[in-house]
Amino acid sequence: METLLSFILVFGLLVFIHEWGHLYFAKKAGILCREFAIGFGPKIFSFERNETVYTIRMLPLGGYVRMAGEEPEAYEIKPGYDIGLIVNDEDKVSEIIINNKSKHPNATVVQVESIDLVHELKIVAYNELDEKVIYHVDEKAKVIHDEIPTQIAPWSRQFGSKSVGKRALTIFAGPMMNFVLAIVLLTIVALVQGTPVDEARIGNLSEDGVAGEAGLVTGDEVVSIDGTNVSTWEDMTSIIQANPNEEIDFVVERDGEALTIPVTPQMREGQNGEPEGVVGIFQPTEFSLWGALSFGVEQTYTFTTMIFEVLGLLITGEFSMDYIAGPVGIYDYTGQAAAMGIFVLIQWSAALSVNLGVINLLPIPAMDGGRLVFLGLEAIRGKPIDSNKEGMVHFIGFALLFLLVIIVTWNDINRLFM
Repeated sequence: METLLSFILVFGLLVFIHEWGHLYFAKKAGILCREFAIGFGPKIFSFERNETVYTIRMLPLGGYVRMAGEEPEAYEIKPGYDIGLIVNDEDKVSEIIINNKSKHPNATVVQVESIDLVHELKIVAYNELDEKVIYHVDEKAKVIHDEIPTQIAPWSRQFGSKSVGKRALTIFAGPMMNFVLAIVLLTIVALVQGTPVDEARIGNLSEDGVAGEAGLVTGDEVVSIDGTNVSTWEDMTSIIQANPNEEIDFVVERDGEALTIPVTPQMREGQNGEPEGVVGIFQPTEFSLWGALSFGVEQTYTFTTMIFEVLGLLITGEFSMDYIAGPVGIYDYTGQAAAMGIFVLIQWSAALSVNLGVINLLPIPAMDGGRLVFLGLEAIRGKPIDSNKEGMVHFIGFALLFLLVIIVTWNDINRLFM
């Protein structure tokens, strides 16, 4: 249950902040956002606020912001249709009823001669007296079909009406917010736990470590180890790791006095599989807002470069499917992080957020990076790519991505359960 709750919390936060970036900048640009969704598939929960329906959906595979003009409207009104019109106090049409007109006794039923709900916002129709009447439509009018209202999208409120710059910012804002989230999360961790200081000084000691047993204490300034002068944390750890099960002399300064303390590092397996020494000391830390923010930015940059290093293995041919994880793998790793404590879970969430930001910026169809490529081509050509061709490219890209998710998920299952 802890793993499930942690996964829902982490997944929800990462997707929410990503899609919120799209939503915020879309609304700032004046784009009508019809839906803000977390997940895909059937709705579990929804509510409407400020022209947008907010939904939580069943399949935790991402999310989306549905902007006006990105897909055909759900309704179609042709000349000859009988529709019901409700006019507001400004003498503009506020509601257009397509069917079930008997449920709207206040509506005026007319027969459409022509209708434009995008540019002119005008309906030319014949009333019950067979008189031709011109009706002006409110820019926030709603079309009601099967008793479901849908707000119209004038051209000025559609995604395609905005400049290339505004559209690009709206698309880029999603990944950008993932990087911002990572910085914020890592800054919070640093504010609470402290920022690592690159000094040859003893921080906290583990209770069962040999350093404490030998007589080292928190705050000792390490001058040299085994005759080698040290000035940074890396200087210290490199000597300690190189001497498993071998006694080494620490020369430390404590309260103005130089002390020599022999310590024998314990042996453990290092990241490369080779034995290394460990004495049970932690890097010293300091607490400051600027230091915490710097740590957040630096760690986010480190996570980003690590991801690109893995992606670079695609070019060298050294890439393995074991380097990536799908929903099942992420679920398992999230559970492991949660078991190690809240701060490990927060750092794992930051790493995932950076990963989501980087992957979305890759020039892959159906991803934000792919859409930015098409916007770049539009800026160069001076006109947009044919929407049908672009849509087909994104559809193929989405299908291939979905196939990749299936393959990665199967790989995760084999790795974890077989």
